[in-house]
Amino acid sequence: MLAMVKFALRKNPPVELDDHFTGLSDFIKRHLFHINIKDKTEIEAFISPDFDKHSHDPFLFKDMDKAVNRILEAFQKNQKICIYSDYDADGIPAAVILHDFFKKVGFENFINYIPHRTKEGFGINFGAIDSLIEQKVELIISVDCGIADVEQVRKAMSAGIDVIITDHHEVPGEVPPAFAVIDPKQADCNYPEKMLCGSGVAFKLVQALLKKGRDEFEKNEKISSQNSENTYLKNISAVPIGWEKWLLDMVGIATLSDMVPLVGENRVLAKYGLLVLRKSPRVGLVRLLKDARLNQKNLNEDDVGFSISPKINAASRMGEPDVAFKLLSTNSPIEADMAVKHLTKINNERKGAVAAISKDIHKILEKHFEELGLKKTALNGENKNNENEKEKILKVIVRGNPNWSPSLLGLVANNVMDKYNVPVFLWGKGEGSEFKGSCRSNGSLNVVEVMKEVSTDIVPTFGGHEMAGGFVISEKGVFDFEKALEEAAEKVAHKNIDEKTLIVDGLLKVDELNSEFFKTLEKLGPFGISNEKPIFLIQDTEYDSYEMFGKAKEHLKIIFKNSRGFSVPAIKFFDNGKMAEKISGSKKITIAVVPEESYFMNKKEFRMRIVDVLE
Repeated sequence: MLAMVKFALRKNPPVELDDHFTGLSDFIKRHLFHINIKDKTEIEAFISPDFDKHSHDPFLFKDMDKAVNRILEAFQKNQKICIYSDYDADGIPAAVILHDFFKKVGFENFINYIPHRTKEGFGINFGAIDSLIEQKVELIISVDCGIADVEQVRKAMSAGIDVIITDHHEVPGEVPPAFAVIDPKQADCNYPEKMLCGSGVAFKLVQALLKKGRDEFEKNEKISSQNSENTYLKNISAVPIGWEKWLLDMVGIATLSDMVPLVGENRVLAKYGLLVLRKSPRVGLVRLLKDARLNQKNLNEDDVGFSISPKINAASRMGEPDVAFKLLSTNSPIEADMAVKHLTKINNERKGAVAAISKDIHKILEKHFEELGLKKTALNGENKNNENEKEKILKVIVRGNPNWSPSLLGLVANNVMDKYNVPVFLWGKGEGSEFKGSCRSNGSLNVVEVMKEVSTDIVPTFGGHEMAGGFVISEKGVFDFEKALEEAAEKVAHKNIDEKTLIVDGLLKVDELNSEFFKTLEKLGPFGISNEKPIFLIQDTEYDSYEMFGKAKEHLKIIFKNSRGFSVPAIKFFDNGKMAEKISGSKKITIAVVPEESYFMNKKEFRMRIVDVLE
């Protein structure tokens, strides 16, 4: 495990910047300075984001005007439109955003197309184009995909189908020859926020359509005393000002799910997205939250990340993304109930499939350990010293099976990594034609750097970041992948994690965990990429008791008591007894935590998530 034996308090901002941080608590000052928010204007925008003031004009996007004009033309001519989306917790909400807008303005001649994750894969595919040609689609609007699909777009355009791409991914090379391309990461796009998610880009398109539609209707009305011939301009003009903000529930889910930095305009979208989620009237969402026993009015980013997004993603992982789309887009309580029940069933099946693959991998590793003379204890936790020996033996885990579904392997890799605390690379094939895999790191290896060291003959394609990634293995390379990966891992420098210094934002006493503290902490939320939750240190403090809980006793709970005698729990999920070892035999501990307000089962509780127990 990570034996973080040192800690350091995050540095204060320089004295010369004191005036910029007037009125803020010490830990907020340190946090903002750490995430490079240090100018007075930036601090004001971060602490008190204003939707209209701190979001950008959608027409700053390259090709936005062109795209809007083409869509308004399609409305006027009643041309059939396909909203083509990705299948994840960014792409599906993005599809719902356009679906809801089309319905709001009374346009019905459209379809939503979500590809099958395993059979069709990511992005626009040739089979889908053939299908859309047969269905006489005249305009495709991609959301959260399309920027890499040059030949597919060329085929559609050649067949007389105009394509508008809205995406947020990097442009891999040639820009597809689409009618219009809206992607902030294009080199010649002047949109200020480059890190929007796919739903964010789709939302900006809706903003632009509403603005242009209203302007055009007003202009036509001035020219002629009669109503405009374009029914849809009239319908757009009738949409209440600000209606589009109700779509921010979808933008919020996507922004908090898609690993984009929660600063700048993304912070505005995430913050207001949560506000709308807490009031959203979507019948499917309301029923989903009720089924998950979540209090909608107190919904937070963790609820989105751990309860909503996984269920949306589960639908695509199990080959049924349309269920998640229907859940979020339906107005029918009956359809919503059916979708929630089906989604719960799908999610349980996904959990079972992940558990089965994880169990297979555990068995393979245990056999390996037995051959080395170590007892079979990885699953029952009888001998912790034995477990530590196993961690020393394993440097990286590389396993694969053609029967494993690649769509599940990221989740499996997380499970295996949590168990053995080493980087994990897994591959499968499932129903698809390619060997694909996922990898996760515990911080000791940069997985992208490892994959760079593997020959392109073996791994022709890969992507990701330091802690997680995905890859494709060539048909011939699959036999050499394990050895090549292990050799690559040896070449990449390992971090000395045993001597890592833990940086904390502040020192904390158990008595300070009160409503006033959490109101102060709330100013920094929502938390995520580039705005991580502050870590606090509770130093040399006596605890009341500790226990392992959960079906397999895999979670740790340490109970502290404040001066009023109330219990304040500290939780470490999936600890498997490792941190419990560090506190046994001692009544006073030093512990790094992330404070949080929990509303589990509608009961408000101040508690802490354990980052590490320091020795």
